[in-house]
Amino acid sequence: METQIRLFPQESSEIVVAVADSLFFGECESAVQVEEVSCDAQQIKRYVGEFWTAKQRAAASIHEVSYRACFKPQLPSFFITRFTKEGDTVYDPFSGRGTTAIEAGLSGRRVIANDINPLSELLAKPRFFVPKIKEVEERLRKIPFSKDSQSNIDLSMFYQPDTEAELVSLRNYLLTRQQTNTEDHIDSWIRMVATNRLTGHSPGFFSVYTLPPNQAVSPESQKKINKRLNQIPEYRDTRKIILKKTKSLISDLSVIQQKNLLSAGQSGLFLHNDSRETPEIQSNSVQLTVTSPPFLDIVQYSKDNWLRCWFNSIDDKKIAKNITMSRSIDEWCTVMGAVFKELHRITRPEGWVAFEVGEVRNGSMKLDEFVVPLGTNAGFKCRGIIINSQKFTKTSNIWGVKNQSRGTNTNRIVLFQKE
Repeated sequence: METQIRLFPQESSEIVVAVADSLFFGECESAVQVEEVSCDAQQIKRYVGEFWTAKQRAAASIHEVSYRACFKPQLPSFFITRFTKEGDTVYDPFSGRGTTAIEAGLSGRRVIANDINPLSELLAKPRFFVPKIKEVEERLRKIPFSKDSQSNIDLSMFYQPDTEAELVSLRNYLLTRQQTNTEDHIDSWIRMVATNRLTGHSPGFFSVYTLPPNQAVSPESQKKINKRLNQIPEYRDTRKIILKKTKSLISDLSVIQQKNLLSAGQSGLFLHNDSRETPEIQSNSVQLTVTSPPFLDIVQYSKDNWLRCWFNSIDDKKIAKNITMSRSIDEWCTVMGAVFKELHRITRPEGWVAFEVGEVRNGSMKLDEFVVPLGTNAGFKCRGIIINSQKFTKTSNIWGVKNQSRGTNTNRIVLFQKE
């Protein structure tokens, strides 16, 4: 069967193209299954295959900032390349580490990133303003480190005393720069990298061995890890680690990509709103939204990010209060229904929304089946459900959940268009 898909490949004219299903999936190495399913009394086309996982290592190095529950850059790239042109606005209402925004910026699109968690902007925005290696090196050299600096909380299970002193000195410096409004793009970059290096599983992090690298376990849990592995924190040179990670992040960025990021960062919006109310975004202005909302109460963002919040002087309890963590599917649908109404307001006519969810509750609940009516009730037309199935590696099972049988096994993207 053929599917009517509206594309905007030319700057001044809309082209309606009748194409085979291979429009989306012609580049995929695996076979794609196409079927029609009944969802909320609608017949919806569903596409199943492995669309971008096979190329997971091909993304730009600037994306390599750890954050729990983030999707691969290939997911937003898949839709950005198909449904937008240079200069179009791409939006993510649940921005997280900023994957959608960064990918859009790299390709010359305008960006809007929103997340009620202020850590999101701290991790995303600095990567649009890429500093020179020499600038970072010189700034790190000038930051006063004192061996007498001590944390106001016990971090001895994570850091060797000299490492902790350097980390606290850096925290104090950044806090002062922030409070005096003297923080520049180099400071912001150092903050972003240091936040990303607080805990992890290799000498490339400030802490003793711990997993996973995109969240901090509790002090009590870390003590158990140290005892089980018979380990004590060793000294880590924080300046050296920050500089090394900086080089890694920008290692493969081209001059054009850096210019694109800078332009997108200068014109972009970085918001901290509830996604149901974004008055800063103009109506009918967004060409494409690519996002992944919180999946019920699975991920406890404030609990996972307590150490990152401490380093950046953010009240993690306030984050816990503000972030919507729905315990029931009815509560989740109520919240997401309001999000879709706001998305409909800001989306351009013929614009798109790619809404990524998964299966939860040990695979028994497939959220895409609930998303279709939420979008259509808000006024969108559902153009299909795209299921990116994948096989998980060992590192994907670090949560203690065998993803292939019990976790989130697929990216399930419900694709909507505003008519």
